[in-house]
Amino acid sequence: MSGGPLEGVRVIDLTSVVVGPVATQFLADYGADVIKIEPPEGDLLRKLGGKSPSGDASAKFLHFNRNKRSIILDLKTQEARRTLQVLCAEADVVVLNMRGPALERAGLTDELLRAANPRLIHCWLAGFGQGGRYADRPAYDTIVQGASGVAGAMERLVGQPSYAPVLAADHTVGLIAIQMILLALYRRERTGQGDSIQVPMFENMAAFMLAEHMYLRSFEPSLGGTGDPRILDPQNRPLPTLDGHICISANTDAQAYAFFEAVGRPELKDDPRFSTVAGRFKNVQAFFEFRLGALRERTTAQWLSIFENANVPAMPYHTLETLLEDPHIDDVGMLTTVEHPSEGTIWNVGLPNKLGSGARTDYMPPPMRGQHTTEVLTEAGFDAATIERLKASLA
Repeated sequence: MSGGPLEGVRVIDLTSVVVGPVATQFLADYGADVIKIEPPEGDLLRKLGGKSPSGDASAKFLHFNRNKRSIILDLKTQEARRTLQVLCAEADVVVLNMRGPALERAGLTDELLRAANPRLIHCWLAGFGQGGRYADRPAYDTIVQGASGVAGAMERLVGQPSYAPVLAADHTVGLIAIQMILLALYRRERTGQGDSIQVPMFENMAAFMLAEHMYLRSFEPSLGGTGDPRILDPQNRPLPTLDGHICISANTDAQAYAFFEAVGRPELKDDPRFSTVAGRFKNVQAFFEFRLGALRERTTAQWLSIFENANVPAMPYHTLETLLEDPHIDDVGMLTTVEHPSEGTIWNVGLPNKLGSGARTDYMPPPMRGQHTTEVLTEAGFDAATIERLKASLA
């Protein structure tokens, strides 16, 4: 028994790399039985994410695939495709991130699978929405970041086209897929009917970027250009202190006035450029330029104490290395060590959110490739001879 609110929900996971595994790991963490279907060579991320002790489970693979069971099926063969269809007929959710033609070749379209299992929730993570000219194009995070305007916004910020240094599209769209799957599960509880979900990466990221940065083009006729000037100002960055940097944000009048007091410039609260939210927005470049030079005479630790007492939002600036040492991370137990059957001791990134009813209690380390093939197929009713024949076809 796994525990958690999704205990008893079975998910067939036909995703790879990041966007899909982010979604299915969340479902697994909260109790779903997630069966990860891998090709004979395994999920690409097993090697694409860098070296590992075994050479077959990169750090990123480990961080996106805990609490799942892995089976190997070569979907190029008819028998493997029929086997997969049997598994889907007994499942609650199937999650896929193949392109449309590949879904059709493998017999994994929502029409076919839901005809055999009307309660099935078919969630397709696509690069691009169907009906558009990009529908069948391949997509990875960087492709979507570039096409959706993320890299273009970075150019306005740093002076050249750049990708965000995190797989922003994969993680964002994976979280959206979770929302859609949970909505469909809720609807099924009321109606008994499954559902067909399409979650396109490009449209979701384009919607985020347009909502954030259409700015004055939101009006007809247009009141001006695109891009929120607060976000895209090059001075909107961690501020230098005597011994490093600090992150601050003073958005309300009370916070701005407290900031002015703290840095020894109380008269600025009466300066019409900075005395109101509208004034600071209109003069955001001057406001940011002032902030940039205001903190150089004290250490980061001194400023953190001052701003905490003044109720000005502020936090340390972290590198990837210093984040690992943040005491709050330790306080909440976000990082723990666990034992993996092929990789030895690994660090596990814990669940950041707490649910009163709890989450999965029987932690399973990220699976070795095909670790649970015999177990899962036996549970599904396949006899030993069929299982051995399927496994032999992978050699």
